[in-house]
Amino acid sequence: MSKAERERSAWMSRVKRGELKLKTAAELMRVSYRQAKRIWRRYRKAGDSGLIHRLRGQPSGRARPLAFKKKVLARFSQGYDDFGPTFASEHLAGEGMQIAPETLRRWLLAAGLLQRKRKRQQHRQWRQRRAHVGELVQMDGSKHDWFEGRRGPAALMVMVDDATSRVRARFSEEETTLAAYVIFAAYVRCHGRPAALYVDRDSIYRTEREPEISEQLRGEQPLTQFARAMQTLDVQLIFAYSPQAKGRVERNHGTLQDRLIKEMRLAGINTLEEANQFLEETFLPAYNTRFMVPPAAAADLHRPIGHATLQDALSWEETRVVRGDWTLLWNRRWLQLTRENARLELVGRRVTVREKIDGQLEILYRGRKLPFQELPARPTAPPPLPVASRRKEKRRGASNEGKEKIKKLTSPWRRFGFAASPAYWKKTSPVPL
Repeated sequence: MSKAERERSAWMSRVKRGELKLKTAAELMRVSYRQAKRIWRRYRKAGDSGLIHRLRGQPSGRARPLAFKKKVLARFSQGYDDFGPTFASEHLAGEGMQIAPETLRRWLLAAGLLQRKRKRQQHRQWRQRRAHVGELVQMDGSKHDWFEGRRGPAALMVMVDDATSRVRARFSEEETTLAAYVIFAAYVRCHGRPAALYVDRDSIYRTEREPEISEQLRGEQPLTQFARAMQTLDVQLIFAYSPQAKGRVERNHGTLQDRLIKEMRLAGINTLEEANQFLEETFLPAYNTRFMVPPAAAADLHRPIGHATLQDALSWEETRVVRGDWTLLWNRRWLQLTRENARLELVGRRVTVREKIDGQLEILYRGRKLPFQELPARPTAPPPLPVASRRKEKRRGASNEGKEKIKKLTSPWRRFGFAASPAYWKKTSPVPL
């Protein structure tokens, strides 16, 4: 029974006991007195079952025939048992069996051919903050319309200390290795080198390629340029498996997308240079004062680092093979090793090319910097001289006279020793031939 039917049963039972008049019950049930008499008549005849709607449990007048339903279910079991209802209905329609996806879903559930798959929430364990400043720093980039259409979208690189929620941020055009280098260098110069860095599994920080044979022989795993730099600086790189794992920096993105956008709008900032200056001088000091929390332990685990060492580490390094003319190619730039390197016999050997953030280039061989100079363009060898080709004389065919002469000389009468043809002998012979 429905809720309304249960209420009607209560009113009818009170009418039966004489506690209510039928007219009063009709007003309480919000039906006419005539309808109330029908309800009372059914109640006296069948009790509570008389109050249930007569069409309940009956097949719909628009229901599909039972034979069609059995045919659809049989075909689904034979060829589409691993299909979803929507995909299966498309294929069944191609076979002439038009069926709505929801209708097919209900039929499959009732027949036990489909199980409900409810997506359950994944349980996540709350992680306590690290106790020391600099013990763990979370890093991520947020691509967003930070300037509300006053210029194109930009990426905000953000670093958040896990112990205190102290934020360091800088704008760039894209989330690239260069942008990660720049924000990390600014953080290190201001606070020092952290013990660990928590990042996502973006291709900037982690590579999926298989190790090469030389790397396998050395027992090394392939690294991105950023991961190699962190390995050089002795900064542990920790990869998050979900955005929730590095929730501190992710939540900061939402706060900054609310507060920073409005502050830059009020300040009339339209360029990246103005935005970075505003971050350093105005916004971040006030933001950190508002949202920073005291660490659980007083010790600071940041480590100092020299400027030259930081510049050498935050760079792009790759190996190149020295050519026979003592040159090598780096990003479409030809580098010539000078004569001072002659005693090292570098032809065919591998050297390391390092490009720093400021664009300065270095070539290293076994940790030693090699003097070189950049060529405007690689000298090309002169084209080979053309070789005179022997022209074959074209063989001309014999003339008509020559053909006739050859034909006479090759006559079968000549082969038998006769000097003339039978026609000649017939003409000159006195005896008829």
